[in-house]
Amino acid sequence: MAQFIVRHLEEDVKARLKRRAEQHGRSMEEEVRHILRNAVKEQNQRVSRLGSRIAARFAKAGLTADLPELHRQLPRSAELDG
Repeated sequence: MAQFIVRHLEEDVKARLKRRAEQHGRSMEEEVRHILRNAVKEQNQRVSRLGSRIAARFAKAGLTADLPELHRQLPRSAELDG
């Protein structure tokens, strides 16, 4: 396992890390590892587009139609028949 030292860390950052670690029931060291793992993981994930995210969310509900991406279109009121 690799180790490194962070020098010149501000006291308020250290205090906030300590509080955050306590809230999550972890040591400060484990909290920093958790933060670093998540930061790297998020960096490598491809962000899917809105239509793709909606389709994935409703795929199990039987959604089979493609959802187009709407670029630079203003929102509009729903048209209700009745």
